[in-house]
Amino acid sequence: MLLKEQVTETINSMPEQFEIYDFVDRLIFLDKIDQGLDDIKNDRVHTEEEAEQRLEKWLKYTEN
Repeated sequence: MLLKEQVTETINSMPEQFEIYDFVDRLIFLDKIDQGLDDIKNDRVHTEEEAEQRLEKWLKYTEN
C-alpha cells in the first residue's frame, strides 16, 4: 500500500504538464515495488529452481 507521502513525492516529481496515464503508471510501479519488498520481508519468494520449474510447466501448458 502506498503512503500519501509517496503519492505526494511522485506528483511533485512530475513535469508541470503530464498525462494522467503517466502518473498512474508511476503509482502502479511504486506499488508493485512495495509489494515485492513486502513479499521478500515475509519470505513469500521462490528460488530460481522453483521459478524455472513453474515456467517449464507453464510453457508446456501454453503449447497445447
